[in-house]
Amino acid sequence: MERPVRRLAARRLRTPHAAALALALVAGGFAAWAGQDWYRAAHDDRAVYAVQRDAALAAGGQAVQNLNTLDHRDVNQGLDLWEASTTGELHEQLSSGRTDFADQVKEARTVSTARVLSGAVTELDDRAGRARVLVALRVTVRSADGTRTDKDSRMLGELTRTDGRWKLSALGQAPVGGTPAG
Repeated sequence: MERPVRRLAARRLRTPHAAALALALVAGGFAAWAGQDWYRAAHDDRAVYAVQRDAALAAGGQAVQNLNTLDHRDVNQGLDLWEASTTGELHEQLSSGRTDFADQVKEARTVSTARVLSGAVTELDDRAGRARVLVALRVTVRSADGTRTDKDSRMLGELTRTDGRWKLSALGQAPVGGTPAG
């Protein structure tokens, strides 16, 4: 009967080593899988695209908010912000009409503030440096007599990447409901 006891003893000696080896193999396999998954994620073009999409949305939302905010008490600062937020033809239009517009705002004595409610990127061409955004915002206008008016609107903006930054190159009202865009 001694012989079967020796076999059990020999098996017991192998069992801790086998379990440790199996555990090491499982851990190594998991590390290899996790490393490969991390590498794929770090070198995925979709991640870079998502970063650009988020940057375009943030810049577009801020620029639309900037162009809907203006205080008659400090018109020049507001108009400077407008010009800093724009590029291309839109920038040229704002710059060329700046003096007349400033005079109108000072005469009307209004304060408008905008708050972005939501936004989305509708198109993004990262290689060409162009994007389109749809931004919903609430504009509050306070007149000289103290009356306050809130207006919700949706704006469509075109963005152009200039010197690594997204800027508005066009801005207009989005069609509401079933009305055709045109």
